[in-house]
Amino acid sequence: MFGMKGDWSLEVKDRYFTLDDYCGAEPRWCTGCGDHGILAAVHRVCRDAQLEPEKTVAVSGIGCSSRLPHYMNTYGFHGLHGRALPVACGIKSRRPDLDVWVATGDGDCFSIGAAHWIHAMRYNMDMTMLVFDNGIYGLTKKQTSPTTPLDVPTNTHPSGSLLPPLNPLTVTLGITNVSFVAQIVDWNAQLRHQVIKMAHEHKGTGFVRIIQRCPVYVEAIGKSLQDEPARMQLLTHEDGVQLDDSVLKLFPNHAEHDPGDLPAALRIAADNSILPLGILYRNRDAPCYDDISVAGLEMSVQEKLAGLNEAFDHFAI
Repeated sequence: MFGMKGDWSLEVKDRYFTLDDYCGAEPRWCTGCGDHGILAAVHRVCRDAQLEPEKTVAVSGIGCSSRLPHYMNTYGFHGLHGRALPVACGIKSRRPDLDVWVATGDGDCFSIGAAHWIHAMRYNMDMTMLVFDNGIYGLTKKQTSPTTPLDVPTNTHPSGSLLPPLNPLTVTLGITNVSFVAQIVDWNAQLRHQVIKMAHEHKGTGFVRIIQRCPVYVEAIGKSLQDEPARMQLLTHEDGVQLDDSVLKLFPNHAEHDPGDLPAALRIAADNSILPLGILYRNRDAPCYDDISVAGLEMSVQEKLAGLNEAFDHFAI
């Protein structure tokens, strides 16, 4: 046509995802529950990283936290109680191209799922693991969980727990080949977003324990920390979380901590007098089991059968 270039072409822009592209069903958590903020942070991290929803999967077990896959407009798997991690590891092993998120709780992970928690940390597969820890069994209406404080009455222990609470940080840091351990509170948006973002960007299992408010059954746990910020200690380092001065002022206690120092991380985690927040440990060189399990993944069915038959031939009589 007259006046038109012969080499014109239609420019097709790359896909751009907004927050709405990651929002699934309307959340049904209680008003004031810390899970709402955690979900918002996950949506934002997915948006900022421009993850393709069809190549993202959220996996969970059972509990209030484990409703998260329903609220993600991605693939999801709502599994059995305590079994989120073996499902997530299986997905990552067979589909290493997928971005895997795990949502679990203090009961789901630290109690019935404890063995899977330990082995998943050792496998160090490339996924983001968020533990929503409210110190109670919320979905089943206020039973003692592994992290319930001694002085908190529950339906199973009306006079308070009989045993001191489990310390998830010291346990996780003591597992061979662990590569990323962090702790945050759900009510500080900037800290929450930065740590979850760093856990997601980490190559390996990004373990984040989130102190999460339950306003229905254990309001005192979260409220006491909010009212007494001096009970918390923000870990700072040039290789750690970077926060604005306005956020830093909210935490009166700061401590310089190198995330590459495992013995120091263990000492910090073992100090029950104060709650550390930030990155406790990071090892970028820890091997990831999914890098090993993908061997032979590209083989055809015929090639796999031929390999099996060749192996069986060694035992032929």
